[in-house]
Amino acid sequence: MKVLTVFGTRPEAIKLAPVIKELEKSRVIDSRVCVTAQHREMLDQVLQLFGIECDWDLDLMRKGQSLFDVTARALRSLRRVLEREKPDIVLVQGDTTTAFAASLASYYLKMKIGHVEAGLRTNDKFHPFPEEMNRKLVDSLCDFWFAPTPSARDNLLREGVCRERIAVTGNTVIDALLWISHVQAMPSTQEVLERVFHERYGVSFGKKRTIVVTGHRRESFGEGFEHICEGLKMIADKNDDVQIIYPLHLNPNAREPVYRILGDTEDIRLIEPLDYSLFVFLMEQAYLVLTDSGGIQEEAPSLGKPVLVMREKTERPEAVEAGTAKVGRDRPLADTCRDSATP
Repeated sequence: MKVLTVFGTRPEAIKLAPVIKELEKSRVIDSRVCVTAQHREMLDQVLQLFGIECDWDLDLMRKGQSLFDVTARALRSLRRVLEREKPDIVLVQGDTTTAFAASLASYYLKMKIGHVEAGLRTNDKFHPFPEEMNRKLVDSLCDFWFAPTPSARDNLLREGVCRERIAVTGNTVIDALLWISHVQAMPSTQEVLERVFHERYGVSFGKKRTIVVTGHRRESFGEGFEHICEGLKMIADKNDDVQIIYPLHLNPNAREPVYRILGDTEDIRLIEPLDYSLFVFLMEQAYLVLTDSGGIQEEAPSLGKPVLVMREKTERPEAVEAGTAKVGRDRPLADTCRDSATP
């Protein structure tokens, strides 16, 4: 059986790495890998970290690319790959434009599709945008649904998916996270990582409580990011015992308001995107994590860190139900953080 795994962003690579490594071990599966490189720089370091070799690299990323651009280029390029490879199953992950384009291209060619992380829902097509509809469209096209939780499975059942075609697998991002955490567990490794943060970013841990922030969602562009930044500035101004570390996304729409509002704020470190291993170490040092990311909503609680999800809705309600995360950005961010964090 030939399985072609298609992905294009760093989160997809992280979440699919454990799956790809298991496929490589199989004697009955011919595992092939295609990356669209929807996110070029942020993808490559994950491929290197997990030792993933690509059979196809479409290198689609362009400066200032829109959803129209990425979707059209991916659809055309993937047709060529699929017709050449003729896989028995095309495996995609999550809610990205790459996942949607690969599923649509496979459907046009009448190829079977498997969806890792199927069934997550907010039931609001603009939150998150375009991820909610990407995921629903992939689920409507695929043949095998790999749901991370019973809740995600139940969403699929309510939409009429055959129970026998659904497998509840757990979150593959946690497999990746635990692997990295195990590698970094040695004291000597921890010393090296602490030295990297001190020398490269001027950050030390232990003297102040560390708040880790990430943000990149399209629905927050503009006013939403400005409100987030104003809240972060308020936290830093009112709490002398806190340092905020904010690895910035490469998208200019996610960076401009952050530099404009927070660039000169004491105790806020704005840094470039971190390698995944460094970011896992940073989360391990955190007192609180603020994010609009889907994967980090799962990773941080797995490390015992409370999370404030800076969105209006989340497709991952399990952490909220478990009491490890809160969702919202409507009321002042500083008040929400104070209510969310535990001493």
